[in-house]
Amino acid sequence: MIAEAPVIRNRSVIAQEPETADLVPSESSPSPSIEPVGASSFPKVLRHRLDRFFADQNISPKADRTMWVKIAVALAVLVGAWIALYALRPGSWKFLALYLVGGLAQTFLLLNIAHDSNHNAISSRSLVNKTLNYVFDLCGISSYMWRILHHRGHHACINLHGEDDALSGRGIFRFTPYESRAPWHRFQHIYALFVYALFSLDYVLFRDFQCFFFPTHGYLKRTKHPLREYAILFAGKGFYLTYMLVLPVLLLGKSPLLVAAAFLLVHLIVGLTLTLVFQTTHTIDSTYFPSDRGEFDNGVYHIFATTADYATENPLVGWLVGGLNHHIVHHLCPRVCHTHYAPLTRILRETAEEFGVPYRQHPTMTRAIRHHLILLKQLGNQN
Repeated sequence: MIAEAPVIRNRSVIAQEPETADLVPSESSPSPSIEPVGASSFPKVLRHRLDRFFADQNISPKADRTMWVKIAVALAVLVGAWIALYALRPGSWKFLALYLVGGLAQTFLLLNIAHDSNHNAISSRSLVNKTLNYVFDLCGISSYMWRILHHRGHHACINLHGEDDALSGRGIFRFTPYESRAPWHRFQHIYALFVYALFSLDYVLFRDFQCFFFPTHGYLKRTKHPLREYAILFAGKGFYLTYMLVLPVLLLGKSPLLVAAAFLLVHLIVGLTLTLVFQTTHTIDSTYFPSDRGEFDNGVYHIFATTADYATENPLVGWLVGGLNHHIVHHLCPRVCHTHYAPLTRILRETAEEFGVPYRQHPTMTRAIRHHLILLKQLGNQN
């Protein structure tokens, strides 16, 4: 286990600068403004209280013992499932069951480990985070491209039409009131879950290649990707498709149809899970869609207006989704490990209530999904 030093008292856990300087050309972003000395504004007080939590507890904002246990268990389940496949050489139904266990482990790894590591939230040692970044590639997704799209294309422009990659409906969905409405959008709340289930399959087979070779975002067009990232892209895809599709056929003698069906089923589960975990935090009927970057004087207000939490009192949900149900804290403190989110959420909720700042949340994930679909129905039927 890697021990982390306690937090330094004069270092704020609320992000004060973009996370994308090492990835893409810089642009203006809705980053927090500097508060005047002595001011008692909401952002200043909130920042002080979140910092004080780590200082008072004398703990690091990086991974704690719980996080390292999650990492070990998730990797063990994934590796164990694949060892069992080749050691036991099971029949079709047991093969499908073990294959699905591996797929569930991939989902858990993406939400709990890969996401945190790409925010440098697991360790203060960059090598540890960079190593764990490759969990994305292990699961068939380019960690390099995901980091660009997630940091520059989401964290730096939450709910901004034309910039936030999470709002890119690619003509299939209308996620913001600034998007033009097509006739089929009136049914988007009906077909949404079916399309969402294809999310990870799209990333593995199409989206990464599109972003590398046929980019649509301006910041991707301006970015010169290192040659090593092209090599990692093809090597990662090749490795993933080999162990997921080719080896079960060649080494286990399984029917290509059975393996393809198991592969598709895994991605339906991964895709639907990942999409709902993220979409229910920004695109719901109570969150706000700013018209431009300058609408808020301080990025903290921007985050509170465009982001919502769900099921924050349910530790099982937080364990399974990598703390992303505590989404406001995640955007305020992206470099903090998610195993610290629950107490930080209580601090920000109390502080927001004290200053009269609206705090958006749903008691359950089911309720959050319902309000996401309500928004889709509204946007599909109203200009």
